[in-house]
Amino acid sequence: MKNSTAETRNLLEQLKRVAQGLGETLAPFCEVVVHDLQDPRHSIHAIHNNLSGREVGDPTTELGLARIADPDYPEIIANYANRFPDGRQAKSTSIGIKDAEGRYVAALCLNLDLTLFQSLQSAMAQFTRVEAGVSETLDTGNAETIRARIDQFAARMASTPRSLKAEERRALLKELKASGCLEIRKSMEVVAQHLGVSRAAVYSYAK
Repeated sequence: MKNSTAETRNLLEQLKRVAQGLGETLAPFCEVVVHDLQDPRHSIHAIHNNLSGREVGDPTTELGLARIADPDYPEIIANYANRFPDGRQAKSTSIGIKDAEGRYVAALCLNLDLTLFQSLQSAMAQFTRVEAGVSETLDTGNAETIRARIDQFAARMASTPRSLKAEERRALLKELKASGCLEIRKSMEVVAQHLGVSRAAVYSYAK
C-alpha cells in the first residue's frame, strides 16, 4: 500500500510538470488542471492559466466523480462542450489516469476558452461576406483566361503548369496563339509567371 501511495504521488508530480508545459505552450487560451481523484473533495492538485477561478484544493467535477465510481469510464473524453463559471463557452478534454490496479487515481484536463476564437470567427465571416447578384473582375487584361487555359492544358497532360516539359510548353504556346490568347496585353508576362519561367523562354517556345 505504501508503494502504491508513493507511486501515485510520483505520478501526480509528473502530471504536474506535463500540465505546466502544456499551460506555457497553450497560454493564455487554455486552462490546464491536474486532479487527484483519491481526494475528490480537494482534488485540484495543480492549475495553470487559471480561467475558471478555481484554486488548488478545490473539489473535483462531475466527470471526476464518475471516473471514481466507474473504472470502466472512458479514459479520454475529447472536445466536449463546457462552460466557465462566468458563462464563457469552453471546449474541454479530460484524460483519466489509472494506477497499476486499474483504478482512476488522477486526471489531466484542458479547458479552452472559445470566446476569442468565436469573436474572430464572427469578424472573419463579416469581413469575407459578399453580396449575391453582382459579379465583377478587376483583371482588365484577361490574365485569368490565360491562366485557366494553361491549367486546362496541364491537366490534360496529367501535370501542373510548372512541371510541363519543354515540348509540352511549345504545344501549349501553339494552342494559346491559335485561341488568340497571345493577343491579350502582357500575355507573355502572364504565361511566364504561371509557368515559372522567364519571358525569354516563353518567346522561344512560341517560335
